[in-house]
Amino acid sequence: MATTTNLSVKLSFPWTRRLLYLAGVLVVIIGISLYLLTESTDVYFSWTIQSSLTAAFIGAGYWASFLLEFLSARERVWARARLAMPAVVIFSFLMFIATLIHLDKFHFNAPQALTVAGTWVWFLVYAIVPVLLAVQWWRQVRAPGVDPARGEPLPGWMRALLIAQAAIMLLLGVVGTLAPDALASIWPWALTPLTGRAVGAWCVGLGVAAAHAVYENDLLRLHAMMTSCALFGLLAIVALLRYPAEINTANLAIWIYVAFIASLLLVGIWGTLLARRALRGRD
Repeated sequence: MATTTNLSVKLSFPWTRRLLYLAGVLVVIIGISLYLLTESTDVYFSWTIQSSLTAAFIGAGYWASFLLEFLSARERVWARARLAMPAVVIFSFLMFIATLIHLDKFHFNAPQALTVAGTWVWFLVYAIVPVLLAVQWWRQVRAPGVDPARGEPLPGWMRALLIAQAAIMLLLGVVGTLAPDALASIWPWALTPLTGRAVGAWCVGLGVAAAHAVYENDLLRLHAMMTSCALFGLLAIVALLRYPAEINTANLAIWIYVAFIASLLLVGIWGTLLARRALRGRD
């Protein structure tokens, strides 16, 4: 019976890396519309988001995912790049489903040609890119080769925190995707059914990434994810500071949200530092 001892380390296919680079470029562009042009989504985004805080939150997710995709695309070893694929594919499919459910909210008939063009680009990107990524992910999984041995495991406290974060985000994400009104009832600021599903999709994506990090349990494989987590936490906190009028500090939910985002920032920063130390040790 053949063994895997003679198999070489599985590498990322060139097309896997190209698709991740492409996804990285696309999320940067979307993030500009949401995080920088936050109050002009009626012109510069695919649908109008009345809540500036919601637009900034979603934009934070897009900009943070750039680091996940870009840094993963740079990795040649598949085990050190693959964490990006499940999170990105699942989020993208959920975002496309939300688009189809709320198609009447999108700017297909806006008076500005730029807005209409951007809306069609959004629709086509989410109709095509997730499928391409899913196919490439499947090809990578089926490709021959082995993973390099795990190097430096996560500290116990960080692994436990990631498990808790994954469980909370996946629960919120499922609720937001299936019942956005229920998510809106507990969210610390106002959400519509469409933005509730968008926030839910981001929670699922983040939750999948956190759960996958626990599974990998190797700092050499988690540099991209940890850096992305740190950026998301930072941008989410800045968003709160930008739009304090949208939150009620007397509401306990906002303080739970702040504590949770702070935990993401903590894990992201500390995990990035540990991952870079592990990478230096590898080199």
